[in-house]
Amino acid sequence: MLVGFIISLLIGAVAGYLAGIIMSSEGGVLRNMILGICGGVVGNVVLNLVGLGANNIIGSIIVSVFGACLLIAIGRAIFK
Repeated sequence: MLVGFIISLLIGAVAGYLAGIIMSSEGGVLRNMILGICGGVVGNVVLNLVGLGANNIIGSIIVSVFGACLLIAIGRAIFK
C-alpha cells in the first residue's frame, strides 16, 4: 500500500513536470509537481466520466499529464 502511494506520487511528479513543459508554465518545479499529483485525480475523474481510464503506468502518466494541463489552463483563465 505504501509502495503504491509512493509510485502515485512519482507518477504525479513526472506528469507535472511534463505538463509544465507542454503548457510552458512559468511556475516552479515544485508547483508543477503538485499540479501533476492533483492532475492525476482530475484526469481520472474527467476520463472516467467519458468511459476512459488508465491500466498501466504509461497510461497513468498520460492521464495525469492531461489533468495537470487542464488545471494549468484553468488556473491561467482564472488568474489572467
